[in-house]
Amino acid sequence: MTTTQALNFKQLSLTYFALLFLLLPQLTTTMAITESLSRCSSSDEGPVVPTTPLVTFLERVQEAALKTFTETNFDPKLYVDLSLKLNFATTEKAFDQLQKSANGSLSVEGLKGFIEKYFGGAGSDLVYVEPVDFVPEPEGFLPKVENPEVRTWALEVHALWKNLSRKVSDEVHKRPELHTILPLPEQVVIPGSRFREVYYWDSYWVIRGLLASKMHETAKAIVTNLIYLIEEYGYVLNGARAYYTNRSQPPLLSAMVHAIYSRTGDMQLVRKSLPALLKEYHFWNSGIHKVTIQDAQSCNHTLNRYYAMWNKPRPESSTIDTKSASNISNVSEKQHFYREVASAAESGWDFSTRWMRNPPDLTTLATTSILPVDLNAYILRMELDIAFLAKVTGDNSTAEHFLKASQARKEAIKSVFWNAEMGQWLDYWLNDSTCQEPQTWEASNRNQNVFASNFIPLWIESFHSDKSLVKKVMESLKKSGLLHAAGIATSLTNSGEQWDFPNGWAPLQHMIVEGLGRSESKKARSAAEDIAVRWIRTNYVGYKKTGTMHEKYDVEKCGEFGGGGEYAPQTGFGWSNGVVLAFLEEFGWPQDRKIGCE
Repeated sequence: MTTTQALNFKQLSLTYFALLFLLLPQLTTTMAITESLSRCSSSDEGPVVPTTPLVTFLERVQEAALKTFTETNFDPKLYVDLSLKLNFATTEKAFDQLQKSANGSLSVEGLKGFIEKYFGGAGSDLVYVEPVDFVPEPEGFLPKVENPEVRTWALEVHALWKNLSRKVSDEVHKRPELHTILPLPEQVVIPGSRFREVYYWDSYWVIRGLLASKMHETAKAIVTNLIYLIEEYGYVLNGARAYYTNRSQPPLLSAMVHAIYSRTGDMQLVRKSLPALLKEYHFWNSGIHKVTIQDAQSCNHTLNRYYAMWNKPRPESSTIDTKSASNISNVSEKQHFYREVASAAESGWDFSTRWMRNPPDLTTLATTSILPVDLNAYILRMELDIAFLAKVTGDNSTAEHFLKASQARKEAIKSVFWNAEMGQWLDYWLNDSTCQEPQTWEASNRNQNVFASNFIPLWIESFHSDKSLVKKVMESLKKSGLLHAAGIATSLTNSGEQWDFPNGWAPLQHMIVEGLGRSESKKARSAAEDIAVRWIRTNYVGYKKTGTMHEKYDVEKCGEFGGGGEYAPQTGFGWSNGVVLAFLEEFGWPQDRKIGCE
């Protein structure tokens, strides 16, 4: 076969895959009806992806550790990240034979000794590797940063990519059954601290930072790993652990591929990515994630929600979830609560009053009953990205189909979410009966509360290209109460949850700033730079005070990191590093602009 014939064959294969994908919704209609009927008969809705015996066993170890070591500085994730030194059967038998007291608890010495003898440390399944494309000061690095103090700091943030670079150990590839880490083929960049593995949506902002650092090969390796997960599971997992197979995270892989292609022109990466992106798109647009809404003009719109394939405590937080559900006596209601918790984790916003029927009561989480503004913006972005990527490969039929799909979704987002009076897109609450479709749109079902996610559609070209719309949204953002001295707050409610006030998160700053900055409005671009400057300052001052970058920040207090939630504040930190570098690349830092808190 000649090279030309081979390329033509690959092109035909991709087109065939796309056509098959287009037919899948029709082929699965009967399955969808059956699934819908089963949902009507149970308060716990939907499928459950089986876990592994190793994960189930490590949850038992986690529970025993909590009872033995008590809650002080207890992190349940530590125990499901342990690797076995010996085979599973031997380890489980040794655990079962540990001597227990009269009340069934283990001694501190006994459990410590067992863990030391039978387990490798959490994180030992990933080993440090220096990135192949790292240099201390890349050529052309942040040319707009003129201030020497800021430039020195930016190079220190750039150097953090070395600290966060890992590869899966050879032992994992040889004996994957002894580990919860998944055997990814390429090197990885982890977020940091307790997050010892690759995470899905974090990776987009890691990649944006890597591109600013001219580390193109490391960025491509991350995409290769995520494609591997799609090929293995049909979707990108929340994270690269065996206990994350029950859910995904905000779908931004297409945006990663688009960003890398825009910098490198790598057609091979695009061709490798497209079949995986089509498979991921089908995952999000079939079955449990898909809902049809009939608007006020009797037009049907297909939109999406988060919906984890799980109805038990999350293994990485099993003891926490069990405690949260302790006052729920009904088994079915308890399973339903666990699904809502896992679905909130799929959203990336774990946790927020955004998902609660009666804030701040965590047991009223109802994530699967919400059509989220941001998820549907991400899927619109996916449709636009696939259309673009298919077109550059010459697959015009796939490109045309996804362009039409994006136009339909844009109209759906406008019809279902947009509130002209507020100048925001609002999450939509589904009616209790999810087995009746299409659901009839009701204005009263829109969540009137203000969240940073209400502004995320501005990130998408379909919306930031509309100058009059940008003006309305920008004015709404200014009046929203979300803008503070150190950035954009996640919500207006101080609930103690980490995705609420006063916390600000790098991804939300970046998407809103980039949306404003890419519009044609000078005022919007000026507002974008102002927010970026506030965010850069708080990261800088926090770094100078603590010597590290943080997962989240307190937007009321410049230089202070955020708190709340179910675990201690983390450092490292992948997406914070990426957003700072992306902002400095876009806006620079003039010689005479002060960097400290004002």
